[in-house]
Amino acid sequence: MPSNSKVLDSNLIPNEPLNPDDAAFFEQVSGMLDGKPKDALVVEAALSGWDALLEKVGAELYRIASMLLGEGEEAIRLIERVVANLDLAACGSPEEARHKSRLLLAADAISVLQVRDSLAQTKSLAAPVDDSGPASCIEDDDLEAAGVTPDELEQMISGPEGHRLRDWLEGLSVQLRVIFVLRAVAGLSSPEISGLLAEHGGPSAQDWNPDAVRSTFRQALCSLASQLIHATAVR
Repeated sequence: MPSNSKVLDSNLIPNEPLNPDDAAFFEQVSGMLDGKPKDALVVEAALSGWDALLEKVGAELYRIASMLLGEGEEAIRLIERVVANLDLAACGSPEEARHKSRLLLAADAISVLQVRDSLAQTKSLAAPVDDSGPASCIEDDDLEAAGVTPDELEQMISGPEGHRLRDWLEGLSVQLRVIFVLRAVAGLSSPEISGLLAEHGGPSAQDWNPDAVRSTFRQALCSLASQLIHATAVR
């Protein structure tokens, strides 16, 4: 078991920095969600930067949703539901709003995948059959244990060769893809992911626990390391 779960459960790749003005804008918008009548001109002025902020948030969420569900309308509808259901008034900062939006997205995406399982009569989100989880080639669920730095992974995701990572993700099992994307890209913790899977993944996913998430993530990292070694060899 990893010796430093606090470090390992932090974001694995750096988030795009928030605009320095986002905190003030977030506070202004949150302050308006008090249920009291507002002058239309005051509301329009206060929300003058709303479209740009939503576009940025939507782009971040779509990147995650499309990795989980595939490109297309289903991922777009998922983002629309997250934006509609996010309770900004209950968030204390832009960072908290970003994190809660990703939790909502993850829960909804897992529910969509569970419906797919039901229709196909499969159990792609099933928890490992024992506590040890799948075998892996590394002992730490850390990107660098697989020979990848956080900056390198971010470049793989958003750089000009991002299709390579997407091709690799499409070749993974649903179970591995969900764990990898939620841990490495969405930055959710192992306890958060195991809780979401147990709650929204259907009967076969109810036995997920943080250790099982960590061991499954290590297996995904081994696959990624193998992919990178192969890509380097053929250059």
